[in-house]
Amino acid sequence: MDVGLMPAKAWARVKINQPCAACRMLRRRCGSDCLLAPYFPPEEFNNFVVVHKVFGASNVMKMLQKVEESKREDCVKSIVYEANARLRDPVYGSSGAICHLQKQVQELELQLESMRTKFLESQEQRNQLLKILMDFQYQCPISPIDDVMFDRGSFFLDDGTVPVLGYNPIEFPLHCDWIL
Repeated sequence: MDVGLMPAKAWARVKINQPCAACRMLRRRCGSDCLLAPYFPPEEFNNFVVVHKVFGASNVMKMLQKVEESKREDCVKSIVYEANARLRDPVYGSSGAICHLQKQVQELELQLESMRTKFLESQEQRNQLLKILMDFQYQCPISPIDDVMFDRGSFFLDDGTVPVLGYNPIEFPLHCDWIL
């Protein structure tokens, strides 16, 4: 039977004489009782090379023996991640990456708080300007033309009131060098 045409589940059941990545690197016979075979298949040779370089094969086997079988896969993933992190940063490993990310989170929280403060300040300035315009409106009479030129429903104060504003083009001509 051609193994290339077999379904994946059937492929897993067939014992091929190819050793796991650990046994291949350590140049030993890979038996059916190999502890590392389920977690370091031949295709993941580089993962075991990194793990072996950082922790050593005997230490990895000791760690796996101490972990219950249902959690070994997660343990191997963690060991591979830590080994890669140790190669990138031999002193701190994954702790260095975690500290770096925590520092970034703190900086972003400070930026967020700064932006919130600026937003609240701009809201306060807007409210003050609208109140000044409202006071000004009560001092000046409103002409019927103003209702056409200004949409009264477009401005609301924070307290829910609508200021009544008007623009009188005769009293306050608009000076500009462009035409609409």
